[in-house]
Amino acid sequence: MIVVTGGAGFIGCNIIKALNKIAYKNILVVDNLKNGKKYNNLKSLYISDYMDKNCFIKNILNNPVNSYIKDIDVVFHEGACSSTTEWDGKYMMENNYQYSKDLLFYCLKNKIPFIYASSASVYGKDTRMLLHPQAYEQPMNIYSYSKFLFDQYVRTILPKVTSQVCGLRYFNVYGPYEAHKGSMASIVFQLYQQITSKKHPTLFIGSKQLNRDFIYIEDIVDINLWAWNNKISGIFDCGTGKSKSFEFIANIVLSFFNQNITIKYISMPKKIRDHYQIFTQANISQLRTTGYCKEFTNLNQGICRYLNWLSYNNVNHCNN
Repeated sequence: MIVVTGGAGFIGCNIIKALNKIAYKNILVVDNLKNGKKYNNLKSLYISDYMDKNCFIKNILNNPVNSYIKDIDVVFHEGACSSTTEWDGKYMMENNYQYSKDLLFYCLKNKIPFIYASSASVYGKDTRMLLHPQAYEQPMNIYSYSKFLFDQYVRTILPKVTSQVCGLRYFNVYGPYEAHKGSMASIVFQLYQQITSKKHPTLFIGSKQLNRDFIYIEDIVDINLWAWNNKISGIFDCGTGKSKSFEFIANIVLSFFNQNITIKYISMPKKIRDHYQIFTQANISQLRTTGYCKEFTNLNQGICRYLNWLSYNNVNHCNN
């Protein structure tokens, strides 16, 4: 059995889709479906069962030899509260940090490969000097701190563990099945949504200077499966190693629609201004040194592929 936490989410469901393609169907999805619209991400996938995230963690903590979930081949731990505007620290630390620790302990005890989602947000506002990552980790909000602290914990135990533990620090991921994320969805989806809703596509003032490392979802999935198959342990940046501005992305999206559309520029809301990353760029040297040599999806091609998928599936503001 394969366990995918956050399996109804953006990255989780894409991992399941890729597993289905290579004939894996005995998959337990662990998630919180309070947002029932996330069922759309699961309806075309083959899974063996679903379990609420709270039931799952109670099950493995209270019944560690439970025959139902003991034969686990790997855990892809994608589940977390990923909202950078959530400031309930108690909830965030219980949901992202303690939950991850409990699941990690279970996997270590049972020698189950544990591959988990970390975040580029741990680096703070600017990653231009990202030559020695640990020295530049400056989380700016409680979400990034929860990810930062778990990475720190993993670092302390890595030299002592005998089973696989792999953390993947996702940069700006875009691609199919992210519509449910709302304001946390990629800029590509948000621009698409605005244009198809007959609204002005909007960017923050100064978007030429707001640069991110954008990586297509298929590349993220490929790294996850590669890490599992090659028994890779450690913590790795998962981006392309290249950074482009939001304005650059917007121009690709506008070119796709081939219409006379102008961008509307708005001020960045004060509540996010002090906690907003202005530049990210992955340092992929460690990933390459470990053996991952596949080329990443060209940004222009990836965005156009995604926009074609959104258009073909008629994804818009009505079915988020």
